Amino acid sequence: MMKKYILFAAVISSLSISAKEKSVVSPDGNLKVTISDEGGTPSYVVTLGDKTILQKSYLGLKTDIIDFTTGMKMISEKDSVVNKHFTMTRGKQENIYYNANLTCMTFEKDKKTLDITFSVSNDGVAFKYAMPQYGDIRCVKIYSEASSFRFPDNTTTFLCPQITPMEGWMQTKPSYEEEYKADAPMTDKSQFGVGYTFPCLFKIGNDGWALVSETGVRSSYCGSRLSDFDKKKGYTIAFPMQGENNGIGFEGAAAGLPCETPWRTLAIGNNLKPIVETNLQFQLVDQLYEPSKKYEPARYTWSWLIWQDNSINYNDQVKMIDLASEMGYESVLVDNYWDTRIGYKGIEKLAAYAKSKNVKLMLWYNSNGYENNAPQGPRNVMNNIIARKRDMKWMKSIGIAGIKVDFFGGDKQETMKLYEDILSDANDYGLEVIFHGATMPRGWERMFPNFVGSEASLASENLFFTQHHCDEEGFQMTIHPFLHNAVASFDWGGVILNHRMNRDNNSRHYRRTSDVFELATAITNQQYVNCIAIYPNNLDGMKTYVKDFLKEVPTSWQETKFLDGYPSQYFAVARRSGNKWYAAAINGKKETVDLELDLPMFAGKTVTMLYDSKKKGDKIPEPMMKQVKVDKNGKLKVSLQPLCGIVLR
Repeated sequence: MMKKYILFAAVISSLSISAKEKSVVSPDGNLKVTISDEGGTPSYVVTLGDKTILQKSYLGLKTDIIDFTTGMKMISEKDSVVNKHFTMTRGKQENIYYNANLTCMTFEKDKKTLDITFSVSNDGVAFKYAMPQYGDIRCVKIYSEASSFRFPDNTTTFLCPQITPMEGWMQTKPSYEEEYKADAPMTDKSQFGVGYTFPCLFKIGNDGWALVSETGVRSSYCGSRLSDFDKKKGYTIAFPMQGENNGIGFEGAAAGLPCETPWRTLAIGNNLKPIVETNLQFQLVDQLYEPSKKYEPARYTWSWLIWQDNSINYNDQVKMIDLASEMGYESVLVDNYWDTRIGYKGIEKLAAYAKSKNVKLMLWYNSNGYENNAPQGPRNVMNNIIARKRDMKWMKSIGIAGIKVDFFGGDKQETMKLYEDILSDANDYGLEVIFHGATMPRGWERMFPNFVGSEASLASENLFFTQHHCDEEGFQMTIHPFLHNAVASFDWGGVILNHRMNRDNNSRHYRRTSDVFELATAITNQQYVNCIAIYPNNLDGMKTYVKDFLKEVPTSWQETKFLDGYPSQYFAVARRSGNKWYAAAINGKKETVDLELDLPMFAGKTVTMLYDSKKKGDKIPEPMMKQVKVDKNGKLKVSLQPLCGIVLR
C-alpha cells in the first residue's frame, strides 16, 4: 500500500514539475495574466496589483475534430506588442489608442495544435482561440468552450438573465429585455436557469471591478452568454440554445480552417472609471468594409413610443416631421405597419414632404418571416436577400436615412449572419441601421461603419406598457451606463417629456423621473443617432432654456469622462462634442444624493446648470436654470433630489 502511495505522489510531483506557466503583464505592469497547462487543462489567473480578480479559470474548445479541453500541453509561446490608433465617430471616444502586450501560446494534443492569444492592456484582458488547417481537414464544428471566469468568493454581481427561447409575446423571446439584479451574490441562480446575457458586471469585494463580454462576433461564429455560477468553474461561456431562431441552425459554431474565435473580454479596474470609459470592444477589432458615404449623427422623433400603432398614418407622421423640423432634428422614425397603413407610395410622398422640411425618414422592418410570430410588417423582407436589396434600392431612391430592424431570434451563427448581411447590404445603399429585439452589439460600431446601435435591453417602450417599468426607470437608466452603454451604443428610445404614458398626457401610467432627469439622459446615454421622444404637446409652455437645450444637444462625442456613480443608483458623466463640454448627472434612488464633481474642463468658469425645483410629493418638479461657478480646481458640489438630475454646459 505504501508503494502505491509513493508511486501516486511521484506521478503528481512529476505532473507539477512538468507543467508550463506563462505570464503576460500590462504596459504599466499592474495587470497580470498567468497561463498554465497544469494537469493537461489550460487555465489562467488574473491579478490587479496584489489583488486577485480571477482565480484559476479554464480555457479550451470542444470540437468535432478533437477535445481541446484536456490532455493539453503548452509547446511554444510568442510575445508581441500592439500600439494602435484609429478614430471612431459612433462611440464615446473619437481618438482611440490601444497599447497592449500580447502572448500567443500553442497547445498540443495528439499532434493537433490550438493557439490561445491573450492581450493585456492597462485596463483590460482579452483572449481568443485559433486553429490551423489539420492536413486535409478544412472545416470544424465547435460544440462548446471551456472558457470560464472564476471570481473570488466575495464577489457580487450585476447581471441580466437570459430567457428560454420561443416564449413571451408572439414567441419573440429572447428579446434581451429581462430585468437586472444589482449587487446579488454569485450563488443566486439565474431567473430562468439558463445563465446571463452579455455584458456582465462583477464587483470583487473592495478589490476592483470586472466587466465581462465579447467582441468581434460576426457571421463566422455564434453569439455567447455566461452560464449559471458553478462553485468549481465559476461562470462558463455558454452557446445558444437549440430552440433559438425557431430551432433553425446549429447551436454551436462552424468554420473553415484556419479560423479564429471572437475575443472574450474583461474590462478591469480598481474603480468604475475603466469600466465606463473602456473601448476594449473596439480596440480588438477592425473595420470590415468601407462606408459607402459619410454617415452623420442625428436626433430623431418617434410617434410610436407614446402614440403607438394608431399613429402610423400619413397625417400623424407629418406632425412628427414638422416637430423634427422645428427642433432642428435630422430624422423621423416611421414604425411598424407603415407598409399597410401608409403604403410604399405614401412613404414616397411622406419622404418628399420630409425633404422639403430638411428632415429624413427612417423606416421600421421586421427582421424575419419564420423566427417568431410577430405580426408587424414589413415582414419577409430583411431575411430575404432579393426582397431586402429591392427595398433598399427603393429607399435609397427616395432619400431614406436608415432602417430599424426588429424581432431577431437569438444568438445562433445563423442569426449573426443575418445581422451581418443586413448591415453589409444596407451600406451598399447608404443606410444606417438600428437593431431592436436584438442581441448586444459586439464591437459592431467599429466593424460595420453604418451600424448605429441596438436596443438589447429593457428599453423605453416598456414605460408605456406597465407602471412597474415607469417605477424602475431610475434603476434602469443608472445601471446601463456601467453595462450596455459601457460596451456599445444604446438605443434606449428617448428623452421622454410626457408626464403620462398616453397621447393625451393625462391618463395611463405616469413617469417617476423629473424632466431634468430626462434631459440629462440625452448625455448620460450614448447613441450616435438618438431618439428625442418629445411630442407637439410638449412644446406647449416649454421653457425657452429647455427648448434651447433640446435643440442643441449633440449625439456625437469626442471624449467621455466618468465623474461618479454606482450601478443602479446614480451616474454622472462629462462628454465633449467639438469644443464644447456637457456634464450630466442622474439619481435613480429614492433618496437625495450629494456629489462633489471633478470638472477640470470647467475649472474657474461660470456654467449654465439645468436643475429641478424643490420636489413636492409625487409631483414632477419644474425644470430650472441658473449660473454656477466651478472653483479653480474644477470642483463643484451638487445635490440630486430623488429621481432627478442636472445638466451643465
